[in-house]
Amino acid sequence: MEFNKEIYDYIEGLCRSVKSAERSIADSTLPQRNGVLTRIAERLLEQKDAILSANAEDVKNAEKNGVIPTMVDRLTLNENRIKGISDALLELVGLKDVLGCGEVWTRPNGIEIKCVKVPLGVVAIIFEARPNVTVDAAALCIKTGNAVVLRGGKEAINTNRVFVSIMKSALEECGIDPNAVALVDNTSREGASVLMSMRQYIDVLIPRGGKGLIKNVVENAEMPVIETGAGNCHLYVDASADLDMAVRVASNAKNQRPSVCNAIETLLVHETVAAEFLPRFAEESKQFNLEIRGCDKTRAILSDAKAATEEDYETEYDDYIIAVKVVGSVEEAVLHINKYNTKHSEAIITNDIKNADYFQRSVDAAAVYVNASTRFTDGNEFGFGAEIGISTQKLHARGPMGLEALTTVKYLISGDGQIR
Repeated sequence: MEFNKEIYDYIEGLCRSVKSAERSIADSTLPQRNGVLTRIAERLLEQKDAILSANAEDVKNAEKNGVIPTMVDRLTLNENRIKGISDALLELVGLKDVLGCGEVWTRPNGIEIKCVKVPLGVVAIIFEARPNVTVDAAALCIKTGNAVVLRGGKEAINTNRVFVSIMKSALEECGIDPNAVALVDNTSREGASVLMSMRQYIDVLIPRGGKGLIKNVVENAEMPVIETGAGNCHLYVDASADLDMAVRVASNAKNQRPSVCNAIETLLVHETVAAEFLPRFAEESKQFNLEIRGCDKTRAILSDAKAATEEDYETEYDDYIIAVKVVGSVEEAVLHINKYNTKHSEAIITNDIKNADYFQRSVDAAAVYVNASTRFTDGNEFGFGAEIGISTQKLHARGPMGLEALTTVKYLISGDGQIR
C-alpha cells in the first residue's frame, strides 16, 4: 500500500524516536518509574483547568459532529474523573514491580536457568474517545518499562495533547527520555494505517474501541496484535434466581454506564421466571428510558418491547438499548451466549450450584460471573491498578490486562564451562 509521504514520514519519525527511547525506560529503576507516575498524578490535579478547557473543546466538537450522548459521556471529563485518574496512578505506584520476577532452577549438568519478566519493548495503542485511556495505558507502560505510542481518536485530540505533555515533562524530570511516550497527532484513517505498518519500530499493537476498529487492526496490522475491547456481553436470569438480586444486578450491568465494554447488551431470562422478572426489570429501567427489543415471548409479556432481530443479538449498542430473549434452560442460554458473544464478560444470576458451575465451565469468555454485575471487568476493580484493555483473545493475555500482561520473559543462563 502506498501512503501519503508527509503522513508516512511524520509517523515513521515519531516511531523511530520512541524506539530510540526504549532502552532509557527499560533500564530505568523502579524509583524513577514510580516517581514519574507520582509526578503525573500531581500534575493532573495541578493542571485540571487546562485539561478541562481542552476537554470542553473536544466535547463541543463531538456534539457538533453528532456523536451520540452515551459516547459524549465517555469523552467528558470533570474534576471527579480527573481525580479518579490521578488516584489510579497512585495505586499503580503502590503495586509491586513485576520486572525481574520469575523462576530459577538448576539442571543436572550444573547450568542455572532464570526465567525473568522483561518489558515487551515498544507498545502502540490505537483507541477511541475515552481520554482516560491515554493516561491509564501510558502509566502501565511506564511502570513496566515499556515505551509507548498513543494514537487516540479525533474526538479527544485536544485533551490527549495536554495529557501527553504532562507525561513527557514527568519523564524528563525523572531522568528518562521523554520520547518514551508519544502521541500520534494525525487522527486520519490513513494515519492509523501507517502506524499499523511500523513493524520495525513497534513490538505489539493493542486496539481499544469498537468492533470496527478492532477488526481493522487485527486484519491489517503488520506487527503482533492483542485483541481487546468489543463487548457484546450477556446476563442470564436462571429459574432459581433471587429476582430482587436479578433486577438490581441486571439494571446495574446495563444502565449504570451503557457506553462501556463491560455493560451487557443482551438479557436472557428463563421462561419460568420471565413473567415476573421482565416487568420488574422494565419498570426499574424506565428512569433510564431503556429501549427493550425482545423475542416473541418477551413481547407477549412486555407489550411496549420492540421486535428483536438477529442483528440485535449481534450488536454492541453502547447505548440505552437492550436485546431480550426468553430461554428454556441454562444450556440454551449458554448456546446463545457462545454464538453471539465477543468473549468478554458474561453473567448468571442463580441459586442453583450445578447451573452456576455449568455456566462458568461452558461459557467461552474472559470473565464469567455468578451473581454479580459484569461491570466489574476492569483492571482497577480486579486490583491491577489500571488496565491497558480487556483482552478477548486466548494467547499471551486474557481479561483485564494489568502489569504482567505488558511483559514477556527472558531466559538468563549461567554455567561454568559446560558444553553439549
